Amino acid sequence: MDRWYYMDKSIVDLFLYDKPVKTILSLKDSEGKYPSVIAKETDCTYTHTLKILDILKNHGMVEFKKSGRIKNVILTHIGYDIAHELEGLVRQFDRLIAEGKRAKEKKKGKRSGKKSRKK
Repeated sequence: MDRWYYMDKSIVDLFLYDKPVKTILSLKDSEGKYPSVIAKETDCTYTHTLKILDILKNHGMVEFKKSGRIKNVILTHIGYDIAHELEGLVRQFDRLIAEGKRAKEKKKGKRSGKKSRKK
């Protein structure tokens, strides 16, 4: 199997779970969101989103702010720092994937150039 194909398909999944990362990043640039909004943004079920948020709360990364029946979720200071670091890590993975694609295209270009010379 081609090394870049493997990386392109699952490099982020290899190091990070998709839904928790999307959940944290969804909260990064907001002053609070409803869990249902987070579930929609992360393409996750409401129940699964609540489980993720509960785990994040238990680790001190998010807080629930209740106002009557309305529950908002916000990042704590440590949660914001982690979101910032995750954003940088995802950006680095994207860069790695793009470099792999360029290398693969360059390799294909060299192969097709050799074939045309032989004719």
